Amino acid sequence: MTSKILRTVLVAGAAVAAMSVAACDNANKVADSANATADSANATADAANSAANAATDAAGAATNASSAASNVADAAANTMAAAPAAAAAAKK
Repeated sequence: MTSKILRTVLVAGAAVAAMSVAACDNANKVADSANATADSANATADAANSAANAATDAAGAATNASSAASNVADAAANTMAAAPAAAAAAKK
């Protein structure tokens, strides 16, 4: 083997090794980026679940308030309906 062929093989081997190192580093960076993206997606999902729970709680509170208002309105209507009969009884 001549020194020129040996030199060519060594340079080619070094080039392949450099490309392998670069590819592995790039794969690690891509994996790190993917993990960071997954963490961000999980945090966003948690925030969305918290918002959904808060909306559900608010809807329940609104339903309770509506029911209470309806009860007050019914009581007021019953009082108004009873007032003329009480007035008529008082006149007798």
